[in-house]
Amino acid sequence: MAAFFISDAHLGLGPRSVEKQKENRLLAFFDHIFPSTEELFILGDLFDFWFDYATVIPRGFHRTLAALQRFTDAGKPIQYLVGNHDCWMGDFFETEIGVVLHRAPFEEVVQGKRILLHHGDGLAENDRGYRLVKPVLRNPLAVRAYRWLHPDIGVRLARGTSRSSREYTTQKHYGEEEGMIRYAREAIDHGCNIVVMGHRHIPTRITVGNGIYINLGDWITHNSYAEMTGGMIDVKSWHLPS
Repeated sequence: MAAFFISDAHLGLGPRSVEKQKENRLLAFFDHIFPSTEELFILGDLFDFWFDYATVIPRGFHRTLAALQRFTDAGKPIQYLVGNHDCWMGDFFETEIGVVLHRAPFEEVVQGKRILLHHGDGLAENDRGYRLVKPVLRNPLAVRAYRWLHPDIGVRLARGTSRSSREYTTQKHYGEEEGMIRYAREAIDHGCNIVVMGHRHIPTRITVGNGIYINLGDWITHNSYAEMTGGMIDVKSWHLPS
């Protein structure tokens, strides 16, 4: 049995045809790992935008939601750490799907190893703008105010903003790697064995001090994930069987 870690699928990011292919890859991966999964960790940005309205959920992701439900119905726990694109979750995933939701970085002991899990946002050396706006975006009053927008308007506005932001930030280097590794080193110096993050979209496995730093990459370009068996963790890439 193994623990699996994924992040940054950003479902809903691109044109519908592209997103369906991406979702198909992700669902095939879920089918493949299902028999051997003891626990699944999702480290944020599974969706390019997610917002819990009181009685409405975003359209287009029912197959993914059903796949997650399959794990929890079978007693295979899912722990979901929100990222910077899906931090506006309410209680839908917890009450309807049975996912354990985390709104801040957390530690977990898996197969005898002490693991720190962090989406990775806010750790960049030079991204002061995001660090300033992050508390505002996650402020309960701001979330409550946004909920008053009609879902058609709210979702369209958020997705448009996400795409514009991505076009701008992909041309810049904010020191994500340096900030993440420094954070990982501090956690490992304080007793963690492994630090796992997403956000940067570049699959990475390196030794840091006496521990290991993992970046999960993404499901846009790399179809990457981490698998942990017998206390050993590796970064892999998923390919549909030919």
